[in-house]
Amino acid sequence: MQTDRIKAAVIELLEAIGEDPNRPALKNTPTKVAEAYTSFFRGIGVDPQSVIGDMFEAVNAEAVILKDIELVSICEHHLLPFTGVAHIAYLPNKKLAGLGRLASVIEVLAARPQLQENLTAEVADALESALDAKGVLVVVEARHQCVASRGARQPDVNTVTLASRGLYTEPSYRAEVLGLINKKS
Repeated sequence: MQTDRIKAAVIELLEAIGEDPNRPALKNTPTKVAEAYTSFFRGIGVDPQSVIGDMFEAVNAEAVILKDIELVSICEHHLLPFTGVAHIAYLPNKKLAGLGRLASVIEVLAARPQLQENLTAEVADALESALDAKGVLVVVEARHQCVASRGARQPDVNTVTLASRGLYTEPSYRAEVLGLINKKS
């Protein structure tokens, strides 16, 4: 991450919108934005499968579902955040992953400029490949600041995207796991 270039770009942006980057309230803004971008984009260049780590033998071949994994990402079109939750389901073949490691896949892929539709598909692809799963289903529900704060100005719009792989592309398998995801705890 080239924080000095980010700081310079923020100064240029402030000047371009008619602000004085030396105004006391804005003096630390370039540094704060550089720090935020370092966090927002920490997934750039990281292989999402590398965070899976050691896996375990699958004794039980039933569905594994993680619900309500919080995520923050940045829309690649407007560089504004979108926030929400992801739900993951996979049908093990021979291997199980640590549950926290599955959430880490989402963190890595969300921590780069993204479109929600692509994020959902990339998580499904990474999990299918890393786990050699019989089926993978990923649902992402998010609110986008690019929709809430500009253009359409719809702050309550929730976008839902779905990606299914393997057995979960079949309607009966997908319906069962979606029912479990949507079930209130």
